[in-house]
Amino acid sequence: MPGRRSRRFLLAWAAVAVGVLATCASATSVPAPAWSLLPMPAMAKPAGTGIVEIGDGAGVAVRGTADAAVAAVVDNFIQRIAGVRGLRMRKVASGAPAAVTFDVRPDAAVVGEEGYALAVTGQGIVVTARTARGAFYGSVTAWQLMTPPGWRPGTAARVPYGSIEDHPRFAWRALLLDSSRHEQSADEIKRLIDWMSLDKLNVLVWHLTDDQGWRLPVPAYPELSTKAACREAVGNDSEVSGGRARPYCKVYTAAEIRDIVRYAAARYVEVVPEIDLPGHSQAAIAAYPWLGVTGRRPPVWTDWGVSPWLLKPNAKTLRFVDDVMDETMRLFPSRYISIGGDEADKQQWNASSEVKAQMKALKLANMDELQGWFMQQVATYLLDHGRTPVGWDDEVAAGVALPRAQVVMSWHGDHDERVALAALRQGHDVVMTPQESLYFDHRQSGHPDEWAGPPPEVTLRQAYDTQLVPPGTGPEEAKHVVGVQAGLWAEQMQTFAHTQHAAFPRIAALAELGWSPPGARDWNGFLARLPAEMVRYRALGIGAADSAFAPTFGISRAADGGMRVVLANQVDGGDIRFTTDGTEPVATSATYTQPLTLPMGSTLRAATFAADGSMLAAARSISLDEATLWRRDSSALETCSGEPPSRLQGARPAHGPSPVYAVEIGNACWMWPKVDVQGALSVAVTAEELPWRYGDEARGAVVRGNRRTDDAIEIHAGRCDGPRLATLPLGRVTSSEGQRHLETRLSAPIAADVHALCVFATGDPREGQWALGKISFSK
Repeated sequence: MPGRRSRRFLLAWAAVAVGVLATCASATSVPAPAWSLLPMPAMAKPAGTGIVEIGDGAGVAVRGTADAAVAAVVDNFIQRIAGVRGLRMRKVASGAPAAVTFDVRPDAAVVGEEGYALAVTGQGIVVTARTARGAFYGSVTAWQLMTPPGWRPGTAARVPYGSIEDHPRFAWRALLLDSSRHEQSADEIKRLIDWMSLDKLNVLVWHLTDDQGWRLPVPAYPELSTKAACREAVGNDSEVSGGRARPYCKVYTAAEIRDIVRYAAARYVEVVPEIDLPGHSQAAIAAYPWLGVTGRRPPVWTDWGVSPWLLKPNAKTLRFVDDVMDETMRLFPSRYISIGGDEADKQQWNASSEVKAQMKALKLANMDELQGWFMQQVATYLLDHGRTPVGWDDEVAAGVALPRAQVVMSWHGDHDERVALAALRQGHDVVMTPQESLYFDHRQSGHPDEWAGPPPEVTLRQAYDTQLVPPGTGPEEAKHVVGVQAGLWAEQMQTFAHTQHAAFPRIAALAELGWSPPGARDWNGFLARLPAEMVRYRALGIGAADSAFAPTFGISRAADGGMRVVLANQVDGGDIRFTTDGTEPVATSATYTQPLTLPMGSTLRAATFAADGSMLAAARSISLDEATLWRRDSSALETCSGEPPSRLQGARPAHGPSPVYAVEIGNACWMWPKVDVQGALSVAVTAEELPWRYGDEARGAVVRGNRRTDDAIEIHAGRCDGPRLATLPLGRVTSSEGQRHLETRLSAPIAADVHALCVFATGDPREGQWALGKISFSK
């Protein structure tokens, strides 16, 4: 994958003539709930006065085109209002009193097939569109207008008067879902499609094949569905496969795929399959060794990273690829098919005299050009069959030309999007998907309770601020930036709960990037509108992350012997409310406005709330005592190299959640700067050995200590080569042993001049990656 270098309403029918529509002449009598729309429309003009009230039993009508597609949009809208808002609406005939009307006409004065206009007046909400697609997006906005800040299920919706004219900035507004590394059920994928459509995203790039598993059925090659679809259940995989002895297996059936494609189409989401070539192909070669260069059969890979197993670039392999593409085109009606082209480690090609001879016969200068030739054959086959190839920007980065008609997904976001600019100048349509800000599998924060994910952090703000047009792009070239896309790569996302945590609410930032014009986008406005969207997410059953709003605690000793606490959150947004009496914070608890000084022994709990009283981040707590000052979680330590750490999941214990560790892969070393543990006599450590599955990261592994002795945790004063304060032997362990708790006396009390500590594990991390949980000192 590119970028792996380095969570019943039983309502009576109301009479149509009573309580369906009620209006206020002025907003001053009852304060109007604010519009809170996301993504922000191209033009939104609240009227300032007047409210339409929509109660239970209100009517929904259709004018103009009333075909099956428009009827489905109306049914979807009515179901969503009932399921989320708690109001049971009903279809009424055109011309009858209606609270919401969909006016769909081919000559409607809106922009494009996805555009719509919306007016809120005394006659209710009227959505105008040319197509059912535009009506769908208008229905989403109408639903958001009916779920403003502070809405309560079952109560009448009160929508302020105003008008909206709206259409998307980009045609391609996408999520990439990796189902190779860890699969999602067909029902889970449909739920994700439903949710993403409500943020007006319209493309799901479905990553179906990779080194770790082939998930696409191809009847002509049955072993792709058996051998290639199963890998050994290493590490956490055994927790979802059913045990270490049960392999991790999944292939989607043709019926499941067709059902997902149909479901997505009804929500105006196009499913674009991705079959990665010629790299990321170890699973295919595991099924059919003749597809590879060496003739040997590798296992389906259990590591993450970049595998050296590439497809052999010859005619027999291309016939296999054509057969795969035939089946892909049969199952997926999408105009687009992604063929990958990324991260092709050519060491096996370079070692093959046969491949070298082919390169020479084709009069190609190097292996990058040979890959370009191979991908050209695949792209041409798709073009000849009326499809448009899509692929990653690696070949552009290598200086090799791609077929002009190929859409380029640009993930190299470094150096001011230089690779995207190069692709634009070659004449390609480009989808911006920089790993630095739009890879949503990356960890969202450094909080101790943050979920597993690779570095660096991709915060909500970083996602929102993604650069979409490379510097230096000319006006005509800019027209070829056709979209924006976020990646949900699944190496560490074992469960659908993790997928939800990774995607939401960062998906809201992606939605605004893809839909809203630059002039309508504003970070502070986005933050003001996000709380209502978070409430909608919860009402839909989405397990969204609260990382951006989660309170953090900065603690230090106060002059009076107490503790000084600074509270903050990542976005500096919402109201942080706190308690010190052991109770959970609520919307009426004390509001944090300045640093607190609290007595030693207190327990501080803090949570973040929106202005309407809804919770933005669940409560976190901290004990203000000496032990807290003398204890650190690995997330509060630094890596010895200064590189940002990964967050790696440990083995699931018998009770409670799995631990997550901050670790630099291949370098089991941590620094505790500005340490103040003078006089400490003992130390306790929790650690766990994780199975090595980090592929190409092995090249940078740091080995410490004597390989002939058992691994140990060492603690040194000052620097890693400073005086050794303690050795905690780890002994012989197995990967199933889980977290270990170790204690020892220090070689001497920690002196007053020790202001930093280095903690590292000896041994070779490639034989087992040690992860530090907590380190605690005591007298």
